[in-house]
Amino acid sequence: MQAINRKQLFVASCLALLVTSLSFGIRAGILARLGVQFQLNAEQLGTIAATAFWGFPLAIVFGGMVVDVIGMKKLLVGAGIFHLAGILLTVFATGYWSLFLSTLLIGLGNGTVEAACNPLVATIYSDNKTTKLNHFHLWFPGGIVIGTLLVFLLDKIGIGWQVQVGLMIIPTLLYLYLFSKLEFPVTERVASGVSTGEMYKALLNPLFIVMIILMFGTAITELFTGQWIDVLLKNVTDNAILLLTIETGIMVLGRAFAEPIVHRFSPAGVLLLSAIFATIGLYLLGHTTGNMLFVGAIAFGIGVCYFWPTMLGFVSENLPKTGAVGMNFMGGAGMFAVSVYMIFMGGYYDRLVNDKLATITNTDPAAALNEAKKAAGPEIINVTMIIPIILIVAFIGLNLYMRGRNKKVLQTA
Repeated sequence: MQAINRKQLFVASCLALLVTSLSFGIRAGILARLGVQFQLNAEQLGTIAATAFWGFPLAIVFGGMVVDVIGMKKLLVGAGIFHLAGILLTVFATGYWSLFLSTLLIGLGNGTVEAACNPLVATIYSDNKTTKLNHFHLWFPGGIVIGTLLVFLLDKIGIGWQVQVGLMIIPTLLYLYLFSKLEFPVTERVASGVSTGEMYKALLNPLFIVMIILMFGTAITELFTGQWIDVLLKNVTDNAILLLTIETGIMVLGRAFAEPIVHRFSPAGVLLLSAIFATIGLYLLGHTTGNMLFVGAIAFGIGVCYFWPTMLGFVSENLPKTGAVGMNFMGGAGMFAVSVYMIFMGGYYDRLVNDKLATITNTDPAAALNEAKKAAGPEIINVTMIIPIILIVAFIGLNLYMRGRNKKVLQTA
């Protein structure tokens, strides 16, 4: 029997996550052009973009429930089929419905990748889960940077959006080839002899329920703000997209050098520090202008870079009986919370802009709209800042709880 090659499994997992993040970066870069070419309005484009967020939680939750039954290998072959179908359908799109379906398929592929790869990384690096999950998840912000840069450079040399999307086929075929020839372990939960019944019972553990609720907050703080920085601050600064690039770059670096930080502060300690930095970053983004916005983007990037992988790592390390289902319920809960919050805050932003317009005396409609958006954007950031403030209190409680729990373990050892 072929030995488990954890290094190659990890590389293939990173390639699969790279396809996920490239799909976000490239689609963000070409969305406006799709609207022009297929004569789609803003609402239609918004719905097309949102389908990726619907497909992701569906796939990650369902995948988490079947991964122990069918195995990680089959699940990842399924992810590759979803990705290839979604990419090809985008390249040969003819209008709204083909773009809608293609984005849904890519979203399903993205969720299936995480459904299999999160428990895979936790299994092959069971001695160093949180660090390796951070290393794995650096390819999400990393791929977004690569995707947006690819769109920018290929646009400059006149290469069309179909080719830009088609390039994702290369890493998709690569990860499919690598996974097809590699031997997979069983998941850590199966290897340790924890039954399916015990796994589902572990989901009712009060600590797991608390972590699911906290995942709502960490995911919204990271993903909502990251997606909306350009919209919220483009009337405050000429460099709104640069703020996103800085934040994403900080996330890549932070996750790459996660090991000493996680070992020094523990996962619960890292989560508390993350919430503090995220709050400082959002405060600066919502209350300052000019160069201080870049300081805010750096602080915010430091804050959110560890949220997602460390939340997964904490659950995997401290609630191992929840297994793949536990990790994937966490991911699904986070993405679902972001999609709901985006819809709610999108409507709130529109109402704020309209309220501001009613108080502006400028007779030039375009200038008045810009002024209203300039005032409304930071207000959305300030409302969102309440979430990491609540997280600071919650993570102080989590640290105290874990300290008490660890003390009990040492006393009974």
